Amino acid sequence: MSLAGATQDEVRRHNLAALARFLHDHGSTSRSELVSHTGLNRSTVGGLIADLVSSGLVRETEPVGRGVGRPSYGVEPVRERAYVLAIDLRVDRAIVALVGFGGDVLHRREHAFRKGQQREDRIVRETVQVCHEALAAAPQHSVLVGVGVGVPGLVRQPDGLVRFAPNLGWVDVPLGDLVADALGLSVPVVIGNDSDLGAVAERQRGSAVGASNVIYLSGQVGVGGGIVIDGRLLMGAQGYGGEIGHMRVNPRGRGCRCGAIGCWETEIGEPAVALSAGSPEGTSVAQIIEAAAAGDKDARKGLRTVGGWLGVGVANLVNIFNPDVIVFGGSLREILPATRDAVDAAVEGALAAPAEHVVLALPALGDDSTLLGAAESAFAALLDDPMGVVAGGVHRESRGLADVVSGR
Repeated sequence: MSLAGATQDEVRRHNLAALARFLHDHGSTSRSELVSHTGLNRSTVGGLIADLVSSGLVRETEPVGRGVGRPSYGVEPVRERAYVLAIDLRVDRAIVALVGFGGDVLHRREHAFRKGQQREDRIVRETVQVCHEALAAAPQHSVLVGVGVGVPGLVRQPDGLVRFAPNLGWVDVPLGDLVADALGLSVPVVIGNDSDLGAVAERQRGSAVGASNVIYLSGQVGVGGGIVIDGRLLMGAQGYGGEIGHMRVNPRGRGCRCGAIGCWETEIGEPAVALSAGSPEGTSVAQIIEAAAAGDKDARKGLRTVGGWLGVGVANLVNIFNPDVIVFGGSLREILPATRDAVDAAVEGALAAPAEHVVLALPALGDDSTLLGAAESAFAALLDDPMGVVAGGVHRESRGLADVVSGR
């Protein structure tokens, strides 16, 4: 935000947002650290903290430091004061969580869909029911400030239309409107691609903290990619960037649900792992890896094949994007350790300059990268205007949220 010509209120709102963002990202800190981070004087920071304390978003703690000079009071986010509803919508299940200011998960639920149940109306209905149950566990005197949803498909921004989600069988599904209407809450609903959100979360709180160029690979039934270049999420013209699972790597390969032949996900996705290992459909990646470790020749051969194709795609990404870190999420966090030699060999065959720089990492957030990225997308409004959003948010005790929870 440019502050040239800004009003006093706009400048104050900008400074409050800077403090709120720092506390949300870094947690408990001191007044002196906030002074250093913002470049504002001590009295200005003190006044801003007083505003945030009055809103209930932060609290002050005992002075920290025993060195020369006046000790600095500590400041920490109050996670129960403001929260978001985060949804990780997958092919086989939905994961729903309440995430508090500061990034802590307050409540988490999972719901499995019946096999073959991919109609959007049924999936949305069942997911929203789980959301109602989760919202019933929200802290008293708390403010719901937004809803974030991750989905494995092409998402048009900013309206949340899912243009194409081949592994769900969806085409032009207005997921943003469907979720907003079904929840009936007066807060923003943000829909994002699952891999994009995973990249956001891992860069903010996970294995890629501090990195400016990050690729997050999401591997489930399909494969997606969230790509951060020079600190900015690569979105493309309408938000469709990063569909690296549909790179065509094998012209003699299998048919993909997108209609093409030899897409990367047909060689490294969960169904491809089972097929390569000669295992029955539905065999988990973990079971195949366990069988290979026990000496099963078919499982070992299958993993070698998958590792080869995984390495081909990763080497291409290294050459094209020159990332600092590539994070392997979803089932790929199990596949990478089992195929590491093949992947490393392929990366060594990439261009030397970017290959010697890149780090291949597992997600520090485990299976929740997309979920926590969805939460971060929903926190955006609060972090832009903390005082205004808290004042106008949905208060569970005063805005009839109990009625929404019960479905009335």
